[in-house]
Amino acid sequence: MATTTATITLASTDLLSDELALTTTATLTKAGNSTGLVSTGGLGRKTTESNSEYTLFTAANFTDDGANKIYLKNTSSDAAQFFTVKLGDIEMGRLYAGDWAFFPWNADTGTTPDADVKITPSVSTEITLEYMLLNQ
Repeated sequence: MATTTATITLASTDLLSDELALTTTATLTKAGNSTGLVSTGGLGRKTTESNSEYTLFTAANFTDDGANKIYLKNTSSDAAQFFTVKLGDIEMGRLYAGDWAFFPWNADTGTTPDADVKITPSVSTEITLEYMLLNQ
């Protein structure tokens, strides 16, 4: 059984009136039990040269309502370049240069449209997104 741990640390000396120092950790497990996630397609990169929408993960290819976790990172250093991230037709937000996201994904196919994970680059020049799906 694989053991995968996710940790996030948020720190700032000037965001709040007091110093911010928050760290939390989670062991990633399958849905409904304590068995670790056992599958990943590995860490990948998608380099685009068009501002067209791309489907990163197709919901129908994964366990509906499973314990899927997605990691995304915009590797650009140009502050004006971003990726719009969507689940189905719902825009989650934008990943600007250097931004990353880690979130659960239900791979729901019972809605119209399916909850496919899609990205749209802000530019039609070369820009790269790093990504990984951890799943059961």
